[in-house]
Amino acid sequence: MKEEGAMQDIYNVSKISSKVFGCNPSEIMHICPIKKGMTNHSYTFVYANKKYILRIPGEGTHKLINRQKECDVYQKIAPLNLSDHVVYIDPVSGYKITEFWDNARVCNPTNPADVTACMIKLQKFHATQLVVDHSFCPFEKIEFYESLRNTDSRYADYAQTKARVLSLNQKLAQYPKQFGLTHIDAVPDNFIFLENNDVRIIDWEYSAMQDQHLDIAMFAVYSMYNRKQIEQLLLAYFTQGCPASVRTKIYSYIAVCGLLWSNWCEYKEQLGICFGEYATAQYNFAKKYSHST
Repeated sequence: MKEEGAMQDIYNVSKISSKVFGCNPSEIMHICPIKKGMTNHSYTFVYANKKYILRIPGEGTHKLINRQKECDVYQKIAPLNLSDHVVYIDPVSGYKITEFWDNARVCNPTNPADVTACMIKLQKFHATQLVVDHSFCPFEKIEFYESLRNTDSRYADYAQTKARVLSLNQKLAQYPKQFGLTHIDAVPDNFIFLENNDVRIIDWEYSAMQDQHLDIAMFAVYSMYNRKQIEQLLLAYFTQGCPASVRTKIYSYIAVCGLLWSNWCEYKEQLGICFGEYATAQYNFAKKYSHST
């Protein structure tokens, strides 16, 4: 079945790409799968001696992502030269073609220099204070992802952990927010270092209006950081020092994000996609930091 799915994807790459470029499918060459992301599958291909990437939405993605909203974000950030160059994006299917970068790499979350460069880039993006018409509420998404899985959580103490995390909503309301366009999925794999060490931020499909400090929490939970590493991350973003109230707020976000992605992982696991240690780590963030914030 997996081979059939891969063959169908390759067929789709040829069909979609040839339609976009107005060429014969035989001119779409060297189709090759690249590492699957958590949300999508991606393939490289060559057309007219130039290399591209085609994104194909993964299993269950149509329930998770609003592609029209994603298109709106890409239009908003286009003048900033902040992300990858989008050649084509379909606001219904979610198919997306971007130019391929040679000799590019993702951020290494264990490399302090990489993390600092990413946080500087993230600061610059946040400072633009862009605005779109849609928002992302992590508490609503917790409930939404939970509803998608249609079964009890595999964690025996889920109900208690969820209750503590949801109680943070009232606490978070007391803190000032840096409200603006937020990446939401600002994880190390979405920070790309080009040959000239320029940093780009890719994959804006979850992006929406929110407290931008949520992005810092997202980076931490994806990296599966311990408390010492989280503190180093805060120093990298808040170069003039992180106020105590903001620090407390971000640790609360870490608990919230942990439960959010834990539910997301449990839903995806029902579709046959297992995230192993990452999934468990997300739940542990929710459990640990909903206690300690």
